Amino acid sequence: MQRSILITGASSGIGAALARELARRGHRLALTARRLDHLHSLAEELRAAHGVQVEVAALDVRQLDQVAVTLTALAARLAGLDIVVANAGIAGSHRTGNGDIALDRRILETNYLGAVATLDAATALFRQNGHGRLVGMSSIAAWLPLPGSGSYCASKAALTAYLDCARIELAKHGISVLAIHPGFIATEIAADMERYPFVISADKAAVSMADAILASATQLIVPAWPWRWLVPVAGRLPAAWLARWF
Repeated sequence: MQRSILITGASSGIGAALARELARRGHRLALTARRLDHLHSLAEELRAAHGVQVEVAALDVRQLDQVAVTLTALAARLAGLDIVVANAGIAGSHRTGNGDIALDRRILETNYLGAVATLDAATALFRQNGHGRLVGMSSIAAWLPLPGSGSYCASKAALTAYLDCARIELAKHGISVLAIHPGFIATEIAADMERYPFVISADKAAVSMADAILASATQLIVPAWPWRWLVPVAGRLPAAWLARWF
C-alpha cells in the first residue's frame, strides 16, 4: 500500500537515505530541511528514478512556530499524511566546563524541542483522521554515556522518554509510535565517524529503518549487532572502555 510520509532533516545523511529507500518502495514523500536547494535536487532525483510524488519545503525545526504551519501545508499537498518521521538533528561535542552553552542550547532546541514540535503537529493532524504513525529518530546515545557529548546524549534520552509516553497516550487514538535508535552511522553530521566502533552506512541503516517504519514495530536499534545486546548494560560499561573510544 502506498503511503504518504513526511521526513524532517531530509537534505542529507539518514534523512536523505531514508527518503531514497522509501521512494524506491513507491511511497509519496514530503521532505523538509533548512537547505532547500539540497531538497530540490533530491526530489528531482527521486521523481526521475521512481516516479513518486515528492513535495519539499524549507524548515528549521528550531523555529517552533513554523513547524505546524509547514506540516499542515505539506499534508494538503499530499492529500494527507500517514507517517511523520522527526529526523532533523545535529551533533556537537565539547567537554564540560568550556562555557559554550550556546552549542548545548542548539542541540537541545533541535534534537528535542524541534522533534517534539514535529511530533505534536503530526499528532494534531492524525487525530483528525483517526490514524497515523509517529517516528522519532533518537540514538543509542539515549542510553550510552559518551564523554564530550553530554547535551547530545541528554537530548536523545529526552526524546526517547517523550516517545515512550506518547506511545501509551496515543494508542487509543489509533496513532502508533516508533522510536529508532541508530548506533554509529557514517554521515556528515559528525566528522571522523569511521573511528568509532561498529559503523555502518546510512544506506544500509535506511533499509532496516524503512522496514520498521512500514511495519508495526515500536522500537528499533540499528545496527542490531552489537547494540541490541550492549544497550541493556550500557550504564555498566567500564568508564575506561568509553574513554578509550570517546
